[in-house]
Amino acid sequence: MAESPIFKVVFYNQNQVYELFARAIYQSEMYGFVEAEEFVFGERTQLVVDPGEEKLKCEFKDVKRSYIPLHSIIRIDEVEKEGPVKVTDITTGEKASVFPFSGGSPKSRTDK
Repeated sequence: MAESPIFKVVFYNQNQVYELFARAIYQSEMYGFVEAEEFVFGERTQLVVDPGEEKLKCEFKDVKRSYIPLHSIIRIDEVEKEGPVKVTDITTGEKASVFPFSGGSPKSRTDK
């Protein structure tokens, strides 16, 4: 039997970019959300502990399922194996990504 796929989910959350790994990603029944389940974190086999990964482990410790707004998602990739999870701060003036729903509807040529 083939192993279950692992997905890398990159999304924007409160001036930070989160990179997490999950075994299940699908469209939610709640309109405008994607569900992520079964988060995968690296094992503690190394002597060095990454504080960013520890922060995410604590934040998602008791989370069964996470609902991520569509407009916050930057990217979802299916990967061969999990890697390090990350939290990256976004500084003032820096853009995380071009969000597809942020600008509203385009103006017609007559609305100048």
